Amino acid sequence: MKADDIFKTIESPSNEILYKDRKSKFYGYAFPITSEDEVKPIIEKLRNKHHTANHVCYAWQLGEKVYSYRANDDGEPNNSAGMPIYGQIQSFDVTNILIVVVRIFGGTKLGVGGLIQAYRTAAQIVLENATIVEKTIASFFELHFEYPAMDKVMRIIKQKGITIVSQKMELTCILAISVRKSKGEQTKLLFDEMQHVAIKALY
Repeated sequence: MKADDIFKTIESPSNEILYKDRKSKFYGYAFPITSEDEVKPIIEKLRNKHHTANHVCYAWQLGEKVYSYRANDDGEPNNSAGMPIYGQIQSFDVTNILIVVVRIFGGTKLGVGGLIQAYRTAAQIVLENATIVEKTIASFFELHFEYPAMDKVMRIIKQKGITIVSQKMELTCILAISVRKSKGEQTKLLFDEMQHVAIKALY
């Protein structure tokens, strides 16, 4: 059973794959993304690369616990391209990902069933060739303390393998830290029990 603070995504953009069906060419790509704003520039780049392409269809999913997604048929019959691509994102249980399949028409119509099959297969091959990695969902906290407490705080951070995201050392010390989500409560209690240290959850 998968821990509820783990999600799967791809490590880096995949290599281009090519799937052919009755002279139509389907070029497949996968990209790791962290926001919807990244989608449009990637699509534009692929349109420029494949300037003879008839359709640049895609699906993306974002989020680690609550998902948002979109599927785009780019002029293919309704639900014959974007949703089959999205179905593969679900099958491989990956998120924070964009999959694009570019079609160059080969002169023979494939029909809706043929299109569904081709887009699904291209997306599947892309994911089979991508490097899928597991990542943990993090919880973030901010610690406030005076300089005398520094040694004690740093010792706990080191012992527990806590990540320091940022630090501000002025009149008092402010540390932003991150821990694996499943250890969030435990970490908060740990610092709550320390004298002269204040901890607050960020997100």
